[in-house]
Amino acid sequence: MKKYFITIAFFALFSQIMFGQDGITTEELAGANNALEYSVSFLTIAPDSRAGAMGDVGVATSPDYGSMHWNPAKYAFIDSDMGLSVSYTPWLRNLVNDINLGYLSFYKRIDNKQTVAATLLYFDLGDIQFTDEFGDYNGQHTPYELSIDIAYARSFSEKISGGIAFRYIRSDITGGAFVGDAETKAGNAVAADVSMYYVNDEINLADKNGTFSFGLNISNIGSKISYTEVEKDFLPTNLKIGAAFKYDLDDYNSLTLAVDLNKFLVPTPPATNGDTIVAGYDPDVSVPEGMIQSFYDAPGGWEEELHELKYSIGAEYWYANQFAVRAGYFHEHATKGNRKYFSVGAGLKLNVFTIDFSYLLPVKQNNPLANTVRFTLGLDFQAFQKLQRENS
Repeated sequence: MKKYFITIAFFALFSQIMFGQDGITTEELAGANNALEYSVSFLTIAPDSRAGAMGDVGVATSPDYGSMHWNPAKYAFIDSDMGLSVSYTPWLRNLVNDINLGYLSFYKRIDNKQTVAATLLYFDLGDIQFTDEFGDYNGQHTPYELSIDIAYARSFSEKISGGIAFRYIRSDITGGAFVGDAETKAGNAVAADVSMYYVNDEINLADKNGTFSFGLNISNIGSKISYTEVEKDFLPTNLKIGAAFKYDLDDYNSLTLAVDLNKFLVPTPPATNGDTIVAGYDPDVSVPEGMIQSFYDAPGGWEEELHELKYSIGAEYWYANQFAVRAGYFHEHATKGNRKYFSVGAGLKLNVFTIDFSYLLPVKQNNPLANTVRFTLGLDFQAFQKLQRENS
């Protein structure tokens, strides 16, 4: 009788795991569209042309102007003492013609171990006309979102560095409009990034020099953001892990291959029947609990958890450290957003300035991301001062 009871209990538990209400299996849940829910998604857009041309790879590549977005710890190993860059991205041009993303970044080396940096990311959403329930004009608003970041990076040895960044986020997208009986407001939040970077440039392969690097960044760890007095949304807290290998083909030519893995640390929406959760977990939790829960809460089980991983691979070729050609691929599972695209680009490094360009090529036609271009202009103050001394 005891064995019979244990058998019944086992199959009851197995049925709960494998089947939701109405006989839905975990395989069916894993194959259903179930995108993650978070606000201020502009924080996830690649703001710079170099990474944008390499399939959104950047957590382990060599330090550059855009390191704040990908891995602030990289600033500790940046070559120049001070630099400034401006990036511009016309966004979703296949849908509208007045959405733009701007990115301003600045860094300054304190000494040979410490670097500070600051950035401004501004997302202009164009003009929106509001109408009432009868379709009559009810005002106009120019929505925008922005983040202001400051970062500190420090090298702990010749190969390892750490970084921390603090971020203020403002999202004014509603213009105070009413949703039902609730008045909306601009959302404000604060967040932080924690990152590390490892680089080893003493690798010898086939009598050629090589550099291996590894990076990790947990970004947008912060408060929830709210547009009403009732609901609060998660920020796009994200775990980035990546590696890169640069191989010097000869004195003039080098090739870098890089790969990034991304996972959002926000709760997965559960499968429900009315107000009852039939698979998964309640997403109305605190930010720390949501970060931990994000590793096991998918209603489709581990198969769906694996679907939440995003992959990026990229390549960068340099000639004489002056001209670069780049390419990459970004992959997101069909049930989690279905962004799949190739990217290409080029870069030119002059005495003082660097100019970078990227172009996005979606896998599927009629994709709103098609024909996305990015432009970045960088200024190396150390090279500028050196040029002034040589001309004086």
